[in-house]
Amino acid sequence: MRILEKQLRKHGITDSSVLEAFAQVPREEFVDPSLRQLAHADRPLSIGYGQTISQPYIVALTLEKMALQPDDRVLEIGTGSGYAAALLSRLCASVVTVERLPELARTAQDRLARLGHDNVIVVCADGTQGYEPGAPYDAIGVAAGGPEVPSALCSQLKVGGRLVLPVGGQEEQALLRVTRLGSSNFHEERICRVRFVPLIGQQGWPELEGGEFSPPNE
Repeated sequence: MRILEKQLRKHGITDSSVLEAFAQVPREEFVDPSLRQLAHADRPLSIGYGQTISQPYIVALTLEKMALQPDDRVLEIGTGSGYAAALLSRLCASVVTVERLPELARTAQDRLARLGHDNVIVVCADGTQGYEPGAPYDAIGVAAGGPEVPSALCSQLKVGGRLVLPVGGQEEQALLRVTRLGSSNFHEERICRVRFVPLIGQQGWPELEGGEFSPPNE
């Protein structure tokens, strides 16, 4: 995975702990065997059900902007293959990752357990509402784009906590970092333009009846 780490450095990722996490977690373990030859490419890959394993650079950028510390408790929304959760497990004390699709949640849970990421809990639920039993969190990362920042996620941040998520339309979003400054005071900053699968749930986009969304290229 040092090849991928070098690619991230070229894109401007400088956080040494993030780069080391990418070196430690083999991306090929989180993709379909037919796509393993593309595992080190800096591009998203399909994982089925209209979902993707995100482009490594965007994952690394999200992790870097979350400003993680070793003793942090983190919430991830959108488990997918479990790749980002595995990276998070190398960067902080504990991870709760929420996936709305039962098939992906089960597969990710089995994979993470098999690979020894024992500080990760996988929950199958509506990620737009976060996971209240584990709150408050030092940081929250979201791997799907919603129409607005879910209030539930803001309420589950500690004061000083960071929420990184894509917000915008279903075709393109802005990657934002929202920092909680007080009980009802938040600072929002725009990082870059991105394209993620839709964030579906009560505080996101409604689910389309009888069809899947086409996975975008983040």
